[in-house]
This record gives sequence, C-alpha cells and structure tokens, in this order.
Amino acid sequence: MINALAAPLGEALGRGALAILAYAILGVLLLVAGFYVIDMATPGRLSKLIRIDHNPNATLLASSGLAAVGLIVAASIWSSGGVLQEGLLATLVFGLVGIAVQTLGMLVFDRVAGISVRELVSEPSLQPGAVLLGVTHLMIGLITAVAVI
Repeated sequence: MINALAAPLGEALGRGALAILAYAILGVLLLVAGFYVIDMATPGRLSKLIRIDHNPNATLLASSGLAAVGLIVAASIWSSGGVLQEGLLATLVFGLVGIAVQTLGMLVFDRVAGISVRELVSEPSLQPGAVLLGVTHLMIGLITAVAVI
C-alpha cells in the first residue's frame, strides 16, 4: 500500500519541481529583459550608473521596474491554474506586455509631467522625481498583475 502511494506522490513532486524550474527560468529571463529595456530607455549604461557611479535614481528606477515585472510574472503563474504550457506562454506574453507598458509609462511621464529621466540619472543624490517614477513603475506592475488575475 505504501509503495502504491509513493509512486504518484513522486511523480507529482517531480512534475511540480520541473514546473517551478520552468517558471523560475522564464521569470529570470523576463527580469533580464526588463533590465535591458529600462537600460535602453535610460540615458547612459544603467549597469555603470548603478555599479560604478552608485546613482540612487538609476538604482530606484531599475529596481522598481524589476519589482513590477516580478509582480506580473507572479500573477501570471498564479492565474495559470496549474496548466504548465499555457501558464508559461501567458507568463511570457504578460511579462513582455508589462515591460512595454512600464517603458511607455516612463516615457509618458518624461513628456507629460516634465520629469526627465535623462536629468534624474545625471543627479548624484536621490531626487523626488525618481521616487515618483519608481512608485509609478510599481503601480503599473500591480495594475497589470491584477488584470492578469
């Protein structure tokens, strides 16, 4: 009787572990893609601004954008209903849409609100505009995540 229960449990755990691995790989790829899209929308090399220049504005914009992508990925996984292939595809599509919407939001704020990302990342101290854009990134991610669910 114990062996009969162990086989289905082992299979379920194996499938679950593979699903976690697949979602984790896709999530990391989307985070990397999100970083590079933010990098393209930000004047200068984002990694240099963060790693070498220790620019708090660039760091806040990048990290809030990545947190928003993470929210979208998590919501996509949650809404997949346990169907792996559909869930991975939905996560990929919604993650890419979320990255695009965030980038568009950053560019719109640059134009409409007069908050220049170019100026923000040239400032050595944390600026209120960077905080506003950072919160905007998170809210766009949250709105997109809730729309997915």
